[in-house]
Amino acid sequence: MTFLESMKLRYTTKKYDAATKIDNEKIEELKEILHLTPSSINSQPWKFVIVSDDELKAKLANASMFNKEKINQSSHLVVLSAINDVSVFEKQIQENLPQGAVDYYNKLIKPLGEEHAKNWMARQVYISLGVLLSAAANMGIDSTPMEGIEPDKYAEILGLNGYEPLVAVALGIRDAEDFNQPELKPKSRVKKDLVLEVR
Repeated sequence: MTFLESMKLRYTTKKYDAATKIDNEKIEELKEILHLTPSSINSQPWKFVIVSDDELKAKLANASMFNKEKINQSSHLVVLSAINDVSVFEKQIQENLPQGAVDYYNKLIKPLGEEHAKNWMARQVYISLGVLLSAAANMGIDSTPMEGIEPDKYAEILGLNGYEPLVAVALGIRDAEDFNQPELKPKSRVKKDLVLEVR
């Protein structure tokens, strides 16, 4: 299957087959893919937590607004978080990035203030979300991205000191009767010429 074909089949899964788990080999591959996610200046201001334990998933599900059932049915839940302490991030890049990258941050990001720096870091996390969703689709894994989580409770449950959970992704295999799958509910997109230009 081509990547384009996998993206045509990808959709936001609403109901999972709770009895079917993702092979560990595929999870290991997704871990490597997340680790290779690109970011501005290679900043990597994030942490990814992959949860398969049913008891822990249930605790997170209770802090997930309208997504409880999907999380409990899913095989795995991936929590994507951003560093929420700018000084910690600055120490990390000082220790791990080349001077040119550090200079970029110090000259172009830091002068705009702490709130801007935090928003910039959050945007990097959303790059990883796109990578994860695309990779999962290409591997035949169904997914549900969810901003409908309670970040403070997620951080407490997972012990994510210094990180702010931004989004979670349920992973698994769709239930055959999931109403949202493209075979039952065709994908809906605005006209291509409204969002895509070639010049």
